[in-house]
Amino acid sequence: MLTYVGRRSIAIVVLAFGISILVFLIIRLIPGDPAATLLGTNAGDPEMIERLRRQLGLDQPIYVQYMQWITNVVRGNFGYSFGYQRTVTSLVAANLPATVQLTLAALTVSVIFGTILGAIAALKRNRAADTVCMSVALAFMSIPSFWLGLLLILLFAVTLPWFQVVGGTSLHGLVLPAATLALGTIGFNARFVRSSLIQAQSQKHVLTARAKGLTRARVFLKHVARNALLPIVTVVGLQVGHLLSGTVVVETVFSRPGLGRLMVQAILAKDYFTVQAVVLIIAVTYAVVNFLVDLLYPVLDPRIAHR
Repeated sequence: MLTYVGRRSIAIVVLAFGISILVFLIIRLIPGDPAATLLGTNAGDPEMIERLRRQLGLDQPIYVQYMQWITNVVRGNFGYSFGYQRTVTSLVAANLPATVQLTLAALTVSVIFGTILGAIAALKRNRAADTVCMSVALAFMSIPSFWLGLLLILLFAVTLPWFQVVGGTSLHGLVLPAATLALGTIGFNARFVRSSLIQAQSQKHVLTARAKGLTRARVFLKHVARNALLPIVTVVGLQVGHLLSGTVVVETVFSRPGLGRLMVQAILAKDYFTVQAVVLIIAVTYAVVNFLVDLLYPVLDPRIAHR
């Protein structure tokens, strides 16, 4: 087990460095000169542009820029945002709690309601309830999050003034953004839970338990649900990345503070250091969450032993 944890930890570090290289290179493919963007109305002065480029380190070879940046990142310094006139680390620290709050709320809603829909569909397989649940799940999966967010604002914040038009960080302002982010993954969870439960129900030990006269509820809880839990946990871990990326759209639609909205504003302002920091944090978080999910496997199923 310790050997497995060590290997995965090394793999995460290597993955993080690989992601940092890709982010560093891709962000520099965005058209436009960040120095000219930051200068605004003074961008017509070539001398001022060149001076700012030297100040930002953009006049150095790209490999030198990367080595300087990644060395500072390892030390906890993501650079300085000239657009916001503050360090990137302080920007991330100010916006990270709101994104974590939104992601956890959406994940909780998605898991609970997706599991309920999927379980009902599996227990009522090929019946009217199954058709209704899967139709609802498919509808949720097909709705774009930006359109759904605007629709929820129009319905529950304008027509029915139950919630704030602009989502804040309070519990009252969290409802609509969390619902927008969660609805798409509810449909995916429901379909996956249904297929996992149906597959678990067809196992021989489940048929044996039924033949012994165990009640339907006992068979479902002890034999079906337990065996279907492992793939469901895997999918939930994978969805963390989807939810984190979804915050970019949801936080922008609801004008909600967070890493997603910060990244959009940084891209428009050609704020390299901020974009690199946000993308790197989201990618590493996704990798760490799936690493923790892997560690849960032996706990959920003792037959699995990592070597």
